[in-house]
Amino acid sequence: METEENIVIVGAGIAGLATSLALHRLGLRNVVLESADSLRATGFALALWTNAWRALDALGIGDSLRQRSLSITGFKSFSADSGAPIKEVSFVGNNSVEYESRCVRRKDLLETLANELPQGAIRYSSKVDSIEESGPLKLVHLADGSTIRTKALIGCDGVKSVVANWLGLQKPVYSGRSAIRGFVEYPEKHGYQPKFHAYFGGGVRFGFLPSDEKSLYWFCTFTPSVVHFDGNAKQDPMKLKQFVLNKASNVSKELSTVIDRTTLDCISIARLKLRLPWNVLLGNILKNNVCVVGDALHPMTPDLGQGGCSALEDSVVIAKCLGEALIKPITEQEDDESMRIRKGLEKYAKERRWRSFTFISAAYLSGFIQESDNKIISFLRQHFLAGVTISVTLRIADFDCGRLTVS
Repeated sequence: METEENIVIVGAGIAGLATSLALHRLGLRNVVLESADSLRATGFALALWTNAWRALDALGIGDSLRQRSLSITGFKSFSADSGAPIKEVSFVGNNSVEYESRCVRRKDLLETLANELPQGAIRYSSKVDSIEESGPLKLVHLADGSTIRTKALIGCDGVKSVVANWLGLQKPVYSGRSAIRGFVEYPEKHGYQPKFHAYFGGGVRFGFLPSDEKSLYWFCTFTPSVVHFDGNAKQDPMKLKQFVLNKASNVSKELSTVIDRTTLDCISIARLKLRLPWNVLLGNILKNNVCVVGDALHPMTPDLGQGGCSALEDSVVIAKCLGEALIKPITEQEDDESMRIRKGLEKYAKERRWRSFTFISAAYLSGFIQESDNKIISFLRQHFLAGVTISVTLRIADFDCGRLTVS
């Protein structure tokens, strides 16, 4: 069976759903192909910074999500070696720029995005098998034997992106680090301040922050070769929990208490990967009417908390670029629709290439500085580098993708 769609989006994660919604807000019909048979809310929660909330407001769902999360009022950093305070930053009152940060349950974000889409906009059990060129169109062949002809193909299919592979982008590489993450719920209010608590050094990087008044999200990134992590523990949540508790026991009683309360089904581990930044800068992130968004474009380590935020930025920017190309009145002298789509996507790629390079590079360097057990870096981190990495995090988050309008 062969059908035709103007715009096809591959992947119903944050990037895919947000891109679809942004396009629908502009009146541009599209379809999202998702390989799973239902919405996949993998992961527990994620921090969303100022840039993400501006994008969510542009999509029209910011206030809905604000009602289900606490506003984070500041950032407190400590030494993971001694527990000694390093730096505290307030997000309100004392800054020329007021930052917005909240920890949102991933399930809430995905369901809110999906519920705003028209009926049938997401096609489940639609795994992309291959992509073929057919003049100005692309033929998207699915595993069930069907084919979709499309004028624009947008890959939002994550780190293992089929679309990125078709474009010829190099596969993401292992950073040498891993992350254990957890989510804990309390029967009553947990009582913690609405602040981001972070612990740096000694080959590890801990953090926890409230999602709402009854739940907390925490993480532990580490370099297995430095902290002597037992590879066999990957399949055993109890061993993962004990590993983090052992590392946290001499750092912070608060942190240890949070981890200790976490049930085993709310603990996960993942190897941290990134796309080499020069591959984003010099590689094909766009080819004719095919491009990539979110983790399919710029997978990065989580040290800036920008994975989901950057995907939301991408979604608004690409929708605006396509909207300007397709919605504006056409004169006889202008290019045909296929060429206008290409020009719109070229504008998107130009706007996002350097931004993506910055995300990946800054995240990697921040993680290296914050986590390192090197004595010189530890000294510099304690005295000023930790503050620098926090400032970089806030500066990168102060970005406005603009409203969803066509100029």
